[in-house]
Amino acid sequence: MDSETELAVGDEAPDFELPGTDGETYTLASFADYDALLLVVTCNHCPYAKAKFDELNRLADSYDDLAVVGVNPNDDEAYPEDSFERMEELVADGTVDYTAYLRDEAQTVADDYRAVCTPDPFLLENDDGTFRLAYHGRLDDALDPDAEPERFHMREAVEAVLAGERVPFADEALPSRGCSIKWKPGNEPAWWNA
Repeated sequence: MDSETELAVGDEAPDFELPGTDGETYTLASFADYDALLLVVTCNHCPYAKAKFDELNRLADSYDDLAVVGVNPNDDEAYPEDSFERMEELVADGTVDYTAYLRDEAQTVADDYRAVCTPDPFLLENDDGTFRLAYHGRLDDALDPDAEPERFHMREAVEAVLAGERVPFADEALPSRGCSIKWKPGNEPAWWNA
């Protein structure tokens, strides 16, 4: 995948190999038994990301055929609260209850998926063993941490994908809002400042 090109609906999702808070190593194939995978580039400290913990937990709990996977790429030297140890604590105390919470230490997933903020959600459809982008956009219409959502876009998108249908608003520009990805010094992709 050329990280200069943004993923489009139908594109094959870039693979990865990342450690999880449970001690396991995960790739896309780890989720082959699910019909859909919600990969969310997120973190521990951002107020926008924290405001979506409950909704992501609810999604993980509500759909048996959906895997919800958090991927934290942030520079934990500059932002110590985004450390792997803090990720483990959040999982242990139940704050984060996703299918898996993964650490993107090299920041390659954030680059490959061209994620720009935390949270940045990518809903992937399992197409006979190949995960393809079905929807990239906001979880809901509460774009500020203290706002209450009225429309839950990701729930609608998940239900469409699990029903074998195209996400009706997949081609609309419905970007997520959050804190910027915290790139390590010198690790910002070329497209980041383009």
